[in-house]
Amino acid sequence: MKNFFKFFAYAIAIASMSTTYAMKEKESSKNIEVATLGAGCFWCIEAVMLRVEGVETVVSGYTGGHLKNPSYKDVTTGRTGHAEVAQISFDTSKISFAEILEIFWQLHDPTTLNRQGNDVGTHYRSAIFYHSDEQKSLAEKSIKEAAPNFTDPIVTEITELGTFYKAEGYHQNYYNLNSNQPYCRYVIHPKLKKLGLD
Repeated sequence: MKNFFKFFAYAIAIASMSTTYAMKEKESSKNIEVATLGAGCFWCIEAVMLRVEGVETVVSGYTGGHLKNPSYKDVTTGRTGHAEVAQISFDTSKISFAEILEIFWQLHDPTTLNRQGNDVGTHYRSAIFYHSDEQKSLAEKSIKEAAPNFTDPIVTEITELGTFYKAEGYHQNYYNLNSNQPYCRYVIHPKLKKLGLD
């Protein structure tokens, strides 16, 4: 009988620990917010955001177009309407959406229409695809605050997020897996260095 009570007490303790863990997990998940941003080639924004404290995950993909389930080949024709984007999950107890946008303005040129350096086309456009009215309002405020830092007008699109399509596997975590590739060395690495993230 003593063994039974010991086992019973042990079972209650385990159940209590499991409940506490589940509650912590639930509380933690409440802090996660998602931002979807286009800043030229998605390899660039992915590489930067993966190094930002408070960012949990970054997924490269496509959004803003009319073709369902587009491939990279489809998107790069410039005829699908999609932009290359990074979908960023971040912990709001560590970094805010406004702070994510501050980094966004620094990692690309938001004054060049449908272009970032030698990457040209509507799929390389500067864009903020907002997930909520609050994000829309913060994005509009952020543009006004960032504008004095640029000689030319900001042309960044602010649009409600539609369907997000995850890009092919070989596009994910691209810089970390291909850092010696010429594009990574000559385009992405300087961005990381500029932001002190190399």
